Amino acid sequence: MTPVELSRTVLHAVRRAVDDGELAVAVPERAVVGAPGPGGCGDYATNIALQLARPAGQPAVRVAEVLRGYLGQVDGIEGVEITGPGFLNIRLDDGAALDVVRRILRERERYGHSRVMEGQVVSLRVPYEVRAEAVADAVVRIVASQGGRGEVEHQEPVNLRPVPAHEDPSVLGADAALWALLSPAPHDRPRVSAEHLVQRECNPLFRVRYAHARTRAVRRNAVDLGFGAEARGALSKNQQLVSLLADHPRVLEAAARHRAPDRLARHLVAVADAVLPMVPTVLPRGDEKPSAAHRTRLAVAEAAGAVLAGGLSLLGIDAPDHL
Repeated sequence: MTPVELSRTVLHAVRRAVDDGELAVAVPERAVVGAPGPGGCGDYATNIALQLARPAGQPAVRVAEVLRGYLGQVDGIEGVEITGPGFLNIRLDDGAALDVVRRILRERERYGHSRVMEGQVVSLRVPYEVRAEAVADAVVRIVASQGGRGEVEHQEPVNLRPVPAHEDPSVLGADAALWALLSPAPHDRPRVSAEHLVQRECNPLFRVRYAHARTRAVRRNAVDLGFGAEARGALSKNQQLVSLLADHPRVLEAAARHRAPDRLARHLVAVADAVLPMVPTVLPRGDEKPSAAHRTRLAVAEAAGAVLAGGLSLLGIDAPDHL
């Protein structure tokens, strides 16, 4: 169950509560679902109860209690807890999470691509400036991944003008230069320095590419050991990573609609930081035989690698198998 699907599930719970007379509100058009904030728990959280409290004429906690009863009946949801002033924290069962992994293994680098912007033309009017053109090129690719079409023009009035870099980024080489220009938020000035070339974990681009290369390496090693990926076992400590993978389609759509490749870049860093600690647990150690847990962890690692490769490709950056 992806965040988009979970958002629809939350709205369906609101609609059922209204139909049953538990709540007297207009069903909103959307429900925001994201990672739990400080003090939260589970895989996802939503503030829908706080959003509905005033129109319902009830405390947010009471609205949350009503919705918890409906959400707890949904297949794929293992539990729902209320925290703070009325946040609903949702925990998915392993079956729903494993469905996400299986979907990624089917779709590989195209996971997250959709037709939600089909028929839409995004006009990008940019100045003759290297960062603006790099951002526009990335936006065109990301918009295309969502079924839309981007058109880049150099004319006034400009509608895409990120803060330019002071230095020439070409000295970094193509991949590092693109990362330097695309990863900061549009209002932040990009830093063009050797930090983007450092082959250590202090460099976010290195972490993303290294994480991708490590997932490819464990796949090769697993083949040598005679086993492959199979998403059937318990996920245990990998739930955070799977939640990030499930969020990838939403991130791509948001990056397309907001013309913000930096959102995708930050997401890739988060995926890399989540997959790197679990990579050493994928392969059997010593005389240990491959088990269902190893096959499942390999499936999650391969899924993460596919998301990293697909995301880097949309940014125009190479994802090498060896690093």
